[in-house]
Amino acid sequence: MYSQDAISGRRRGRPEPTAEMLSGLACLICGTDYRGAPDTEAVVVSHRDDKQQLACHGTCARMASGSVTGLDEAPLPMDERLRRHRTDRA
Repeated sequence: MYSQDAISGRRRGRPEPTAEMLSGLACLICGTDYRGAPDTEAVVVSHRDDKQQLACHGTCARMASGSVTGLDEAPLPMDERLRRHRTDRA
């Protein structure tokens, strides 16, 4: 298990999130692209600009939100996240 200091240090040392991370298409922590890894269980860990931010269930979610299971909220379907991502870039 990671200590609270390790989790906090990881948060401070993280680079800025990519556009894919901000659209919920990639993990905020490890960068796993959910479009190429459909079996990865992603959980909602926060919101930014009215969008869900996702992380992989478990360690990534804990590092992003402090909870292994993230928020008690279901992620939007992948096609909806892709649609929103495309309209933001246009």
